[in-house]
Amino acid sequence: MTVAVGFVAVLMLLREMSIDVVPIMTGAGIAGLAIGFGAQNLVRDVISGFFLILEDQVRIGDNARINGVAGSIEQINLRTIVLRDAEGAVQVFPNGTITALANLSKQFAYAVVDVKVAYVENMDRVFGTLREVGAGLEHDPTWSALVLAPLDVAGIVSLDDGMATVRVKQKTLPLNQVKMANELRRRIVTIFVTRGIRPFGP
Repeated sequence: MTVAVGFVAVLMLLREMSIDVVPIMTGAGIAGLAIGFGAQNLVRDVISGFFLILEDQVRIGDNARINGVAGSIEQINLRTIVLRDAEGAVQVFPNGTITALANLSKQFAYAVVDVKVAYVENMDRVFGTLREVGAGLEHDPTWSALVLAPLDVAGIVSLDDGMATVRVKQKTLPLNQVKMANELRRRIVTIFVTRGIRPFGP
């Protein structure tokens, strides 16, 4: 209130001195509007951050995808959330601008692998071979602790260029989906080569 009274008094004094106060008032109005918008965004960010923390949507160290950008959560503040993406770049999101947030680290995760095989292959044989790979993981002491369910052979998800794409999903512990997917690919390649299952037609 004191500042406002002082500002008005200065304007009146300038007017008595025949100084045009219209530009000053216009500038003050624009500045006030800008401050108002800034304060509005700040309040929005803080409120969003409060609920983000209260609802325990993500934690530091979680793998998450925010507005389409995936990475590891490094900081959670009332105003911003900081994520480091796969290239090592630090991404800072004002909490009020987050429209889509996916936590990839809660309770469990899926290692998803797409396998291409030739049309001429017997698909029942292919599916059976993939299930053998999953069973091998379940009974391997090195990997069994990370396997939360039998391998899900989802079936053929696409057909193109003489190849069928078969998708498999392995339910695993959070933060282990990448290394689980890599191990699945390694085992699938090994057993396909051994059994002569081709990734493309003759």
